[in-house]
Amino acid sequence: MSIWYLLVALIVVQRLIELMIARVNTKRLLANGGVEHGANHYPLIVALHAAWLVSLIVFVPAEATINPVLLVIFIALQLGRVWVLTSLGRYWTTRVITVPGQPLVKRGPFRLVRHPNYLIVEAELIVVPLIAGVWELSVVFGIANALVLVWRIRVEEQAIAPRRS
Repeated sequence: MSIWYLLVALIVVQRLIELMIARVNTKRLLANGGVEHGANHYPLIVALHAAWLVSLIVFVPAEATINPVLLVIFIALQLGRVWVLTSLGRYWTTRVITVPGQPLVKRGPFRLVRHPNYLIVEAELIVVPLIAGVWELSVVFGIANALVLVWRIRVEEQAIAPRRS
């Protein structure tokens, strides 16, 4: 197996594990009175990320030269991802769910940035194709994801506005 396909396989496994964690957290949040917001845009996000993963296999040759500097940046982004997930803990999910009466998480990267996970995901969608020198995928998926994130952040900001103090 090539290094490129190994990297993509690791990303797929990571995403599947995150989806399992998100499913557990989503069920728990909803059972505790959580309310989902913006469910209509969620399938678009799933489709976009699935298309990104498929494109990494279809449009990047297995023998692609790996840029080690960008690979290190990707690894740093993964550390940021773990920081976000552990900071949110049981509140982390792939959906926008609020639990009335619960305070907003203000620890970890949330002390510095309002939506750190979205910044990390946007950077990943751009950096990963660049690791293999396929800038076209970075541009296409970077722009597409940014457009979806504008919508999602608007939904999330409206949902959490009553809980900001």
